[in-house]
Amino acid sequence: MLHVLVYSDSLTWGIIPNTRRRLPFEERWPGVLEKKLNELGQSVRIVEDCLNGRRTVWEDPFKPGRNGIEGLAQRIEAQSPLALVILMLGTNDFQFCHPYNNAWSAGQGVTTLIKEIRQAPIEPGMPIPPVLLVSAPPIGLPQGPVAAKFSGAEKKCAGLAEVYRQVSSDLACHFFDAGSVTPSSRVDGIHLDADQHILLGRALVNVVAPLLSTT
Repeated sequence: MLHVLVYSDSLTWGIIPNTRRRLPFEERWPGVLEKKLNELGQSVRIVEDCLNGRRTVWEDPFKPGRNGIEGLAQRIEAQSPLALVILMLGTNDFQFCHPYNNAWSAGQGVTTLIKEIRQAPIEPGMPIPPVLLVSAPPIGLPQGPVAAKFSGAEKKCAGLAEVYRQVSSDLACHFFDAGSVTPSSRVDGIHLDADQHILLGRALVNVVAPLLSTT
C-alpha cells in the first residue's frame, strides 16, 4: 500500500463554510481522491495533516501552531515512507494580519516548505517523497464570519497560481491549479463547498495516479 500525505489548511480539513462543522472524510477531496484511486486498482492510503488557519511560514497572532514549517520535518519522518506529499497552503497568508503579503511572498513560503520536506530526517533507505504543489482556487469576495479576517484577500492573492507554477518548475516538483476546476466557495469566498471538494478530488485523480504508478 502506498502512503500519501496531504499537508494543508481548512480548505482540505473540510470546514463547511459559515459553520464550524466538518465534512466527513469521504466527502472531502482527499477522501474522494483515495476512493477513486483504489477503485482504479492502486492500493493507496491518504493521510491528512490539515489545520485550520495554517499559513506557509507565518504566525497567527491569536492561535499558536499555525506556522506551517513548525514540526513539518517531523511529520514527514513520522509518516514515512511516503509515495507523495501533496502541499496545498497559502490561503491564510492573505489574512488581515499579513498586510504586505502577496502571491510572491506565498511562493517564498511554499519554497521554504518544499525544501524542508526534502531535508526531513527520514530513516536510511527511505525515499525522499516527490511533492505535488496545489494552488488553491483564487479567493473570492470574503463573506460571512470570515469576511473581516480576509478583508482585501481577493486582491492580495492575485497571480498565486502563476507563482506556484514557477516555484514548481524551479524546484522540480509537480503542480496543479485547483482554480482550473473549481472556484472558491459560493458561500464565503474562501473555502470549498461540498460539490467543489468532489470536483477537486476527481480532477486530482488524473494527476496523482500517474505519479504513484511510477513509485
